[in-house]
Amino acid sequence: MEWIDAATAAERLGVKPATLYAYVSRGVLKRRHGDDRRSLFDAAEIEQLARRGRPRNQPPELVIESGITALGLDRPYYRGLDALDLATTTDFETVAEWLWTGDPDVFAVAPNAELRSPRNHRRTAGGSAPPPEAVHRSGMAQGWVRDPATSQAAVAAQRGLPEGLLPLDRLQVIITVLGATDSLRYQLDPVSVAATGRRLISGLVDALPPLHTPGGESIAERLWSRLSPRPASPPLLAALRAALVLLADHELAASTLAARVAASARADPYAVVLTGLGVLGGPLHGGACYAAERLLTEVNEPGQATRVIAERVRRGERIPGFGHSVYKNGDARGSFLLDLVAEAAPGHERVAVARAVLAEVRRRRLPERNVDFALATLVGVAGMVPGSGEAIFAVARVAGWLAHAMEEYAKGSLLRLRASYTGPLIR
Repeated sequence: MEWIDAATAAERLGVKPATLYAYVSRGVLKRRHGDDRRSLFDAAEIEQLARRGRPRNQPPELVIESGITALGLDRPYYRGLDALDLATTTDFETVAEWLWTGDPDVFAVAPNAELRSPRNHRRTAGGSAPPPEAVHRSGMAQGWVRDPATSQAAVAAQRGLPEGLLPLDRLQVIITVLGATDSLRYQLDPVSVAATGRRLISGLVDALPPLHTPGGESIAERLWSRLSPRPASPPLLAALRAALVLLADHELAASTLAARVAASARADPYAVVLTGLGVLGGPLHGGACYAAERLLTEVNEPGQATRVIAERVRRGERIPGFGHSVYKNGDARGSFLLDLVAEAAPGHERVAVARAVLAEVRRRRLPERNVDFALATLVGVAGMVPGSGEAIFAVARVAGWLAHAMEEYAKGSLLRLRASYTGPLIR
């Protein structure tokens, strides 16, 4: 079998590399990774597709060229770097800076005992790997500071909200107030947008109602104190930090596409994020994590997993937290995060419940678990308030939305999709 690289495959098909990877995500083409992590394609399969022509049995797909995130067989790569490696070695703030700038200098050498050494960073075409000894640096040192005035305004705006409101609903109110009080919101050059991103993410977290005093200044520590009434153990805090990194971007997910359309119209960063938040809450996107949380709360102890899954199957319902439209053979982010949570809380009843649900789903040969299931397990083990998974997802994905917004600001042209008209004949 002959294997060819992406550039050769795209040239033979007469398509752009982005279209080639779209074929992979839709199951039209298969690929594997070489020893250097390059994408390789079966030359015979490429030749067969070239002779057959563009796939006609697949729905039309919008292809946008982007240098931010590539989707591999089971995981994303942020500007060429494996998101799972970054989740082990780097804090969320640094990953956000990497997504926004692509500058290897964001990986400052500042050893921290809480983070393990990098496992296997490699140089790829998408970006330069950080030095082997690179670990995270303090988010506060990068300007991720609180703005007391704007935070107070966002807190005040929540006083009339109903008790028990889900965190994602609060975030939508908070972002509106933060934008209204930021006089720099219309500065759309890359440096200004990055600065806005730091203020915006910090404000989103700090304006949520505190449940206890945070144990530190990082975004992960501050967010934990807003979602869980319990102080964080170092291993569980590391799992939350990893979750933020793993969820920071995922190519053209539905919310990201919406955010890019808003940015192409020159909407300011706050409006871009508000657009993304509106889409994220849908049950087929970030809202799937809340559904997975509810699934796990139905299972009081491991022995109930069979009954709960059987009832959902009988009703013809999908099992939330399982299956993925891109990762057909399993979402590596889900297994990675679930392992971190299990290691952080060995013997915890919620971990046992999650394992029982996972075993029952596998017994029925249903789709594999995804990152939503792992995130819901973290929420349960940490004793976080309902809907915390959505909030973690949203805070993390702000980094990706703004990175994509920067690309649209640089293009300076409006994203204009066209409809295939199916209505009455025009007279």
